[in-house]
Amino acid sequence: MFQNFLEIAVGLMLLLAAGDLLVKGAVAAGLRLGIPAIVVGLTIVAFGTSAPELMVSIKAALEGAPGIAVGNVVGSNIANVLLVLGLPALLAPLGDHSVETRRNYLIMMLATVVVIGLFFSAPLSLWQGMLMLALLGAFLYDTYRHAMKSRAMGEAAACLEELEDADPTMPWWKIGGLILLGLIGLPLGADLAVDGAREIALRYGVSEEAIGLTLIALGTSLPELATTLMAAIRGRADIAIGNVIGSNVFNILCILGVTAIMSKVDIAPEFLSLNIWVMLAASAALAPFVLMRKDVGRVAGGLFVASYVAYIVVVLMPSGGPA
Repeated sequence: MFQNFLEIAVGLMLLLAAGDLLVKGAVAAGLRLGIPAIVVGLTIVAFGTSAPELMVSIKAALEGAPGIAVGNVVGSNIANVLLVLGLPALLAPLGDHSVETRRNYLIMMLATVVVIGLFFSAPLSLWQGMLMLALLGAFLYDTYRHAMKSRAMGEAAACLEELEDADPTMPWWKIGGLILLGLIGLPLGADLAVDGAREIALRYGVSEEAIGLTLIALGTSLPELATTLMAAIRGRADIAIGNVIGSNVFNILCILGVTAIMSKVDIAPEFLSLNIWVMLAASAALAPFVLMRKDVGRVAGGLFVASYVAYIVVVLMPSGGPA
């Protein structure tokens, strides 16, 4: 049993480290090729930071473990709102009152509702995957268009600062090394994490869906949690809500979309009866703070965290003892 948890831990660490290396190398390559910082942020960074979740979901779907694949996405979106925003809000109020964030929030809610509808047409396959990727493309185009409108050409340096650890002068040999290490580490990490999760599910009678919704989802959400906590500590908590909204849109449209194209994805009854509605409720819980321009304070943060703990208890409650 300890070995299985160790596999998951090592796998998640490999995924997170490899994803970080891939992002750094890809960002540097984009900047060296003269791609605007705004475009790099909207595409390379967004896709790169979703690479761990994407690799886990594809690996799980191809190996006949759709519960882990879907649970990873649904669980990550729930954790992003209730935990990734809840914990930092206990340290400092979170507020993001920009027009861009409000628009992206409405897009996130639309994407959530569309995917819930697609779940009832399961199994997810090629046409559902293509639809989700088409919606993702529309989201990226809309975000890019508004970003270009809202920023003057003279603000290129400020845009570059938004790309953390960006180095437009990185030598090509180093860029290639970072990308190569990232591409090697991601599938290795996914193998370990998925294999360990399946073994735990088999040994302890816990469903693959529950493992995907809890262990895997929480593990792949750690970068967002760490980033948001540090932002709160540094007094930059204003960026947290926008980051979570963007991450959730990519989780739904990109990860589920690509996974559905790669392999048919069955949806377990537990998702249709409980989990997708918790994801929708968690997303809707942000409405007063985003649309009414309210800060997520300590009381709301405490409620978010308590709700997440209660949800995890409910998901794991049916689990039995070792086989």
